[in-house]
Amino acid sequence: MSQKNFAELREDARALIKWTILAVAAGLLIGVVGALFAHAVTWATATRKAHGWLLFLLPAAGLLIVWLYRAAGMAKDTGTNRVLLAVRRNGEMPLRTAPLIIVATVLTHLFGGSSGREGAALQLGASLSTALERVVTLDKKDDKVIKMCGMAAGFSALFGTPLTATVFAMECVTVGKMHYAALFPCLLAALTARLTAGLLGGHPEAFTLLGVPALTAGALVRVAVLGVCSALLARLLCAALGKAHHLYHKYLPNPYAAVFVGGCLVIALTFLSGTRDYNGAGMDVIERMLEEGASPVAFLWKIVLTAVTLGCGFKGGEIVPAFFTGAAFGAAFGGLLGLTPSFAGGVCMVGVFCGVTNSPLASVLLAYELFGGEGLPLIALAVALSFLLSGYSSLYSEQVINYDKLAPGYLGKTSGELTHEK
Repeated sequence: MSQKNFAELREDARALIKWTILAVAAGLLIGVVGALFAHAVTWATATRKAHGWLLFLLPAAGLLIVWLYRAAGMAKDTGTNRVLLAVRRNGEMPLRTAPLIIVATVLTHLFGGSSGREGAALQLGASLSTALERVVTLDKKDDKVIKMCGMAAGFSALFGTPLTATVFAMECVTVGKMHYAALFPCLLAALTARLTAGLLGGHPEAFTLLGVPALTAGALVRVAVLGVCSALLARLLCAALGKAHHLYHKYLPNPYAAVFVGGCLVIALTFLSGTRDYNGAGMDVIERMLEEGASPVAFLWKIVLTAVTLGCGFKGGEIVPAFFTGAAFGAAFGGLLGLTPSFAGGVCMVGVFCGVTNSPLASVLLAYELFGGEGLPLIALAVALSFLLSGYSSLYSEQVINYDKLAPGYLGKTSGELTHEK
């Protein structure tokens, strides 16, 4: 072996040891915090359902959330967008982000706001991973990787989907550009977080799809229709979230006024809808819809309540509401295509996720980890169509779209810039 080869092997060994230690440390830390956060959200959901009057305190909870962020010097925090910028530009993720987003998300769920939890998972993961940077000196390239490890670990701890979490952390920052050097660290961090959360009572999300059709020409056509619908739903959800934020900012620029009015609107819309199904995240409602079907207007209600909740300043995430939107639409209308509510809901659930995050590879892995391998080629078709036809809208305005979706061509602009241009 030449001296050059020996030097390369030594360098590889150092990198392997370094990232093994850092990834395991990140996975352990974020796995513990993620499990505690998951239990807190579960408690908040159960408590809200047991005490329906808590919904009337939502405006007051919103005021508290705004005050907490202002007191912490993070009044202008942009949530998951800040995570994407921190990875792309080696920006800072303040350590106080983790406790803030956990408390704010639990308050939102406890008092009936319509939001998810993955936004909190990504933020707490990226924030806690910065704690490791203070212990170990990292260069700019390593700084990007450790933040992606944090994102992957946070997502995996909350959802129990380590493969999805790994690829999503690498894929969502800049669509069309993946740093494969982060593959091993992110996967190890995600697996470690998943195991840690599991030991602390965390349970992975999983659903059983009934009535999965055989791979035939007819099934391809029916699933393709659902893929197109998923893309349209993704556009609608992103547009609603963006419009709500714009309207609050325009007519209620004071954050306290905005969150108070938003909380009151959620209360009014809840009673107008006639159900509490659209409060909180709704993972239990998704499971029920996949088994029994859904109201034809359920997906619209969830979009409206989520936009009203998150647009005014409540915290959480948008991915679970995207799951809900897709599952509700598919479960309600899949029968028109001769598909079961279970299978059609599952297809649209993953299809809408792809459309709002522009992460097709992570979406296919998500289908595998949530539903198992049956019907995966059909679901992948819907994912591909949703990615193709969802345009450049995104849940994250700072997500960079590197390449044109319809033809080879470099874009290199954020979703916010592209949407504004259109």
